[in-house]
Amino acid sequence: MGLDRGQRLLTALEGGYGDAADALRINGYAMSRERLLGAATALAERVAGAPALAVLARPTAETVVAVVGGLLAGVPVVPLPPDSGPKERGHILGDSGASLLAVGGGDAPVEGVETFRVELDAHSGGSFAEPAPERTAFVLYTSGTTGAPKGALIQRGAVAADLDALAAAWQWTAEDTLVHGLPLFHVHGLVLGVLGALRTGSRLVHTGRPTPEAYAGARGSLYFGVPTVWSRVAADHESAQALASARLLVSGSAPLPVPVFERLAALTGRAPVERYGMTESLITVSTRADGERRPGSVGLPLDGVRTRLVGEDSTAVPHDGETVGELQVAGPTLFAGYLNRPDANAESWTADGWFRTGDVAVIGPDGFHRIVGRASVDLIKSGGYRIGAGEVESALRDHPAVADAAVVGAPDPDLGQAVVAYVVADGAVTGDQLTAFVAERLSVHKRPRRVVLVAELPRNAMGKVLKKQLLDLA
Repeated sequence: MGLDRGQRLLTALEGGYGDAADALRINGYAMSRERLLGAATALAERVAGAPALAVLARPTAETVVAVVGGLLAGVPVVPLPPDSGPKERGHILGDSGASLLAVGGGDAPVEGVETFRVELDAHSGGSFAEPAPERTAFVLYTSGTTGAPKGALIQRGAVAADLDALAAAWQWTAEDTLVHGLPLFHVHGLVLGVLGALRTGSRLVHTGRPTPEAYAGARGSLYFGVPTVWSRVAADHESAQALASARLLVSGSAPLPVPVFERLAALTGRAPVERYGMTESLITVSTRADGERRPGSVGLPLDGVRTRLVGEDSTAVPHDGETVGELQVAGPTLFAGYLNRPDANAESWTADGWFRTGDVAVIGPDGFHRIVGRASVDLIKSGGYRIGAGEVESALRDHPAVADAAVVGAPDPDLGQAVVAYVVADGAVTGDQLTAFVAERLSVHKRPRRVVLVAELPRNAMGKVLKKQLLDLA
């Protein structure tokens, strides 16, 4: 049978956690863990030995069965975004070497790969030996600023280590009911939001779409969301107040604006937990269930994770809460490298084995981390100063008329880069007024040189602002 239950990745499928008929409810479809295991084992028997299994990752029970089936069989799972275009889809399928694609009942076959439909009513009582921890669990594709998406190789041991560290940090147990409505082709929605429940034994409610009404109606104890979700919840007072019975509200995938943090805390009585991670590292830093939750901060490294800040000259940056540096991480949650990309691997690791996140951050004397943003777009070098875009964005959001803001460094012949702010604002506030507002709160050199008022900011499915689009505009 292989490894014992304590060494298995999906511990809760082994029994001993209770198994209600609706232990998992995915977009309205209820399943027990036993039924999930039977259907997933039947699928595992079909895909065993394949080089990789692609899964058209819609928020459905079919997706969960296919992912679990691939993991049971020890076949690397390649989540395919359902909105990916033909070029991106072809690249992911070809680069990953996926020979099979699992789809739901209403999905059409995809050219270039053997497509099959997931059967929710299938059942097998067979079993598979647990694959070794160093085996690849997922090939997760992540886009950079240039080139085709890269496939990050996520090992089974990294997933287990990360989920166990998060369970400790968030006091996540089988007594919880986890609620979220996040996409199932990212770390947040799939690894944390599905496998987390199947490892801790908590119930899972995936709402399909992450609407305030759906979150309020789910009556969970643990909620996951991205800033866009929490912003909408905070704007719906009735739905927000319905979350007062929840134990933990977790925000990630992008910085949570301080005004949203404060509104959520006021309406629910629960200050949100913020955490930081990447596809390549999984989640590495978080505030704690039993610790301080500081607006704008993602807290402390998880158990087993080490972090450091370095400057452009590769020397250590002081942990003074002010000095910006590139965040580097080490520990058991890191990926095993990019598939077929030795060039990217060489660029991503330091000589002494630390992963270069490409994010810039500050760390306080107490160890609390604050993420400034991506080095490529959020570290602005203007007139000899190094300016974190996140700090300027936070200052702008403090203005009562500002609903949202994004700051970029636009090329400037005099300054090198000029601070340009794109702002979603209510009322009759002007760009000059916002510039003055920032200059009163931050160093004068950090003020926006130009403010562009817009109706909305471009964002991806996880709520992250697409700053490259803003740079193109700037």
